[in-house]
Amino acid sequence: MMLRTPVVRHGPRRQRVKASHNRLGTIDEVMETRAITKFIRVSPRKVRLVVDQIRGKGVEEALNILKFIPKRSAGIVAKTVRTAVANAENTQSVDVDRLFVKQAKVDEAGMWKRFTSRAQGRATRVRKRLSHVTIILDESEGRS
Repeated sequence: MMLRTPVVRHGPRRQRVKASHNRLGTIDEVMETRAITKFIRVSPRKVRLVVDQIRGKGVEEALNILKFIPKRSAGIVAKTVRTAVANAENTQSVDVDRLFVKQAKVDEAGMWKRFTSRAQGRATRVRKRLSHVTIILDESEGRS
């Protein structure tokens, strides 16, 4: 019997999920939980400033950091982190105190195009950018 690493289809290319084989020959997958908030009406550049602050931190520490960041996107990112924690509690048997932000990314989600008037009868395009926020949590072995 040949054991193969599970393959997850994600976007245009294939990525491998980290897996380990135990003594019985079955595969133990690494438990990750994620939450995605889509089509946020904040520029991705502005959201990335907030997301960079919490990457790699524990969940409780990340929520405390987000509480004191005076930006509009901090509340949106905090809500996404809380959603990921709720997903971990409801779908897997995970100790919430040991969760940390494994990956946090912000993608562009397109834009709303508007026009504003300019001098001498001209008009220019205004791009109102949207973003997607993805938070992936994982359980760490070292933290307690």
